[in-house]
Amino acid sequence: MTAVTDEDQGNGTTETGGPREKEEARSKDGRWDDGLIARRAAAADPRGGDSGTGHSRTDGGSTDSDSVGPSDLTDPSDPSAPADSPPDEDDVRPQVEAYGPSGGPLPTRLDALRELVGLSRARLDRDTLAEAGRVLDEAAARQRLSSRHTVVAIAGATGSGKSTLFNALAGTQISDTGLRRPTTSQPIACSWTDGAAGLLDRLAIPGRLRRRPHPGPAAFDEALQGLVLVDLPDHDSAATAHRDQVDRVLALVDAVIWVVDPEKYADAALHERYLRPLAGHAEVTFVVLNQIDRLPGEAADLVLDDLRRLLDEDGMALGEHGEPGATVMSLSALTGDGVPELREMVGRFVQDRTAATRRLSADVDAAAARLRPVYVAEGRPGLGERAREEFTDRLAEAVGAAAAGQAAEREWRRNAGRACGTPWLRLWRWYESRGLPGSLDRMGQALAPPEEEPTARQRVEQAVRIVADDASAGLPAPWAQAVREAAFNGAKGLPEALDELAAKAAAGGGSAKGSGGSGRFGTASGMGPATGVALGGRPAKPPRPKWWPAAVLAQVSMTLFQVFGGLWLLGQIVGVLEPGLVVPALIMLAGVVGGPLVEWSCAAAIRGPARRYGQDAERRLREAAAGCGRARVLDPVSAELARYREVRERYVAVTEFSTTGQ
Repeated sequence: MTAVTDEDQGNGTTETGGPREKEEARSKDGRWDDGLIARRAAAADPRGGDSGTGHSRTDGGSTDSDSVGPSDLTDPSDPSAPADSPPDEDDVRPQVEAYGPSGGPLPTRLDALRELVGLSRARLDRDTLAEAGRVLDEAAARQRLSSRHTVVAIAGATGSGKSTLFNALAGTQISDTGLRRPTTSQPIACSWTDGAAGLLDRLAIPGRLRRRPHPGPAAFDEALQGLVLVDLPDHDSAATAHRDQVDRVLALVDAVIWVVDPEKYADAALHERYLRPLAGHAEVTFVVLNQIDRLPGEAADLVLDDLRRLLDEDGMALGEHGEPGATVMSLSALTGDGVPELREMVGRFVQDRTAATRRLSADVDAAAARLRPVYVAEGRPGLGERAREEFTDRLAEAVGAAAAGQAAEREWRRNAGRACGTPWLRLWRWYESRGLPGSLDRMGQALAPPEEEPTARQRVEQAVRIVADDASAGLPAPWAQAVREAAFNGAKGLPEALDELAAKAAAGGGSAKGSGGSGRFGTASGMGPATGVALGGRPAKPPRPKWWPAAVLAQVSMTLFQVFGGLWLLGQIVGVLEPGLVVPALIMLAGVVGGPLVEWSCAAAIRGPARRYGQDAERRLREAAAGCGRARVLDPVSAELARYREVRERYVAVTEFSTTGQ
């Protein structure tokens, strides 16, 4: 078929075709309408155009009436052409086979990526997830379309001969070639079989730029049935719109044939902008060194070896020795040298019908590689037991648990001294507490200095900051920030909550009565209610053990001995009683010596219980502070870490079956 070039008056694009075809394709308003040719050819076919090749078919809601087939070469005005007849209404064979990969890891990976994006929306910004969202959208769009077709784009630089190669594969002059640049201004598609309209609609290729191969060996090659070949504009075109067209279509096709020439095969724009970023798509990439007819002797092999070296530096795997990777070969589209070999390779590639799956899998790999910095942590981050214990220790220090335990122990000893001490010592202590402003009891009742409160608050803030840093260490930046925010948000009311907690502990311990009473936090084992100490407040009064009444009775007895002996001696002195100093003196001496002895014995006996009581008070307040810190800080931090582990598992599922090693 002779190529004739004409300018589309509607948009200024270049069109090709025979004179009769152009006259038939031109509508009344002077605009191109290849669909008109297809409809006339279909009407001229007695079988409704089913032989061929250009009748209307639906694919994903689109009409494939814009493809031109071999029957379009027949003049509908020819008297020998069959009369118009409607298509067979009984022909209900499916025209489109929906894309539905059976088995394989791709559906699982797409589901995992979808869940990953859903779980991450609240933690990652929209720009970070944009590429993953685009991959999911494009995968869903591709899966709704035909799986019987493989869309292969031919891309190259200005003057590389890609349009010539496109025509050579199609077996006809479809894409315009010549010295004027740019020759190809918009993508042109050639479909070997019907049912590709949905795919071409997705590429936004208008009907007037959709073609069918010329009748001949190329058109009826069984291996090429299902091929949709797209000729792209020059990727290095001076026109920005052309480059945008290339970038848009390359993101949607199933495979790419990159055409390079001996002069521009090492062009940095090609390698840095396309081949290097698309290195993970090696299995759906063909790199063809064209114009080898211009290279003398063994120069073609040398250039081809250097091209392989550059591709290897780009990180693109080469499909050599049966290994999966890019196909690299040399040919001359002008002379036809190597074109049959490329057609055979493309035919095997098309009949394999895995190009779309490979492309989508490579897209998932690329999206996962971009997301790696926000999902892969350094080491094994988390909140270990040691960090939890240290946080509890800092809160206990801030709330004064150790001081509360010591105060509780002193209070126990003080109560024991009051109950078991001699009356004279108790009188002195009472006088001291009443008469001396600086006494211990007065100091115990005094409020804490004002500067202690901010000091405790600073300790709480420091404890929260340290545990947040420990929990977020090694996490990717977004998740580390989420962990810190969870810790700091929960700690906003923590100092006040600890103060209130300690105050309730003291109030609960003070209101309990008897050894069987119960305070705010339960009872100390066998020794009455537990107690706490409010920050700066007076410790709650501890209970008395069961043996204290006996000690008090013994002390009262010793006191009575002293009083009885003293009165006896006094009566003898004043002459009321008969003289006899030995017995009253011994009785009085027994009371004098026995009183301190009972007090000392009680002090020795309460040493262990007092220590246990203080330790129990410290433990109770420590546990209460730990529970408050756990509910407000540790649990939110643990929830964020659990969320990260969940998305990390989803990310592992996305990358588990990667075919590119990304």
